[in-house]
Amino acid sequence: MSNPVEGLISGFQDLVAQMPDAVQSLIVAAAGAIPFIEEGAAGIGVVAGLNPVVAFGASVVGNLASVVLVVLLGARVRGSIVSRRSQRITVASTASTAAAVGETTDRGLDTDHPEVKAGGESMGKQKLRRWLVRFGVPGASLLAPMALPTQLTAAFLVSVGVNKGRVIVWQAIAIILWTALVTISATLALLVVTNVG
Repeated sequence: MSNPVEGLISGFQDLVAQMPDAVQSLIVAAAGAIPFIEEGAAGIGVVAGLNPVVAFGASVVGNLASVVLVVLLGARVRGSIVSRRSQRITVASTASTAAAVGETTDRGLDTDHPEVKAGGESMGKQKLRRWLVRFGVPGASLLAPMALPTQLTAAFLVSVGVNKGRVIVWQAIAIILWTALVTISATLALLVVTNVG
């Protein structure tokens, strides 16, 4: 009796094999740019029959391209907001007005202290905030894919004032490591499934 999973995988691979190689890679790259799929796109590519190295590369390129776009746009938006707030502070004429504006400027941007309140945030963002406080940008970037998509992680890091260059470097490292893990896992799982039976 044949393994039903092997038949399903074989049918999926036959379907994908009908497309040109470049299109297969583009589909994996596009899937890599989609939040919540991201690193998993490499696994989809491997199961679809792509060479694991090609699936890995396409997934990394798609995911990293979307993260860089989010970081650049997020840094620009944050810069505009901070600039407007600082203009408001300098224009304020009374001490009470300046103090009130100063309070809102500091709110949510100080991640150096564990007592920062995470009111109204999702569980993933709360975890990311704790990781950022505890492990810094490298640790938060490497751990965050367990809780949030890399695009949301990058947006969060930029929104709290982390330098965009640091965010891109550490997100790239995290994307490469997590995609490698997914690619290796998918390759080994595919070998086990197709060799059983």
